[in-house]
Amino acid sequence: MSAAAADDPLEAARVAVEHLEIVARGDLDAVEGNVTADFLNHRSTQEPLETRAPGPAGLKATIAWLHRAFTDMRLECHEVIVDGDRVAVYATFHGRQHGPFVVHDSPDGAVTAEFPSSGRSFAARNIHLCRMRDGKVAEHDAVRDDAAMANQLGWVQPKRTSSSVM
Repeated sequence: MSAAAADDPLEAARVAVEHLEIVARGDLDAVEGNVTADFLNHRSTQEPLETRAPGPAGLKATIAWLHRAFTDMRLECHEVIVDGDRVAVYATFHGRQHGPFVVHDSPDGAVTAEFPSSGRSFAARNIHLCRMRDGKVAEHDAVRDDAAMANQLGWVQPKRTSSSVM
């Protein structure tokens, strides 16, 4: 997307959706053309240290980290809303766990949890928020349904009650 096209809401929506599709596909070659040199992924605080780097290097590390745990990932886009330089994407991510999912939820990037591969598939709804600059994604944040994904992958078991539901 060119700087001249930055004011085009349809192009901003396309680039934001493309951003998520790049992650799902694991398309490392497309990263440079999609994010700014100082790109910031606000969700990387639960990822390995290398994912917290700014720019394309951080996103490439995030993609590698996700694809070590998940395969067959794809994005099902439900709605896109553009407001100025902000784009919100409501989508479902689909995938299958084929390796351990490792969480690095500490300031020093230490492993805080590891979920062994279940081989199961998941479909989790998310809202992704992107800030656009110069025709690229400058920032990414998300509200994810991690609980639904964890239940589908068998990481947590739903609490069973002895009472019946009416």
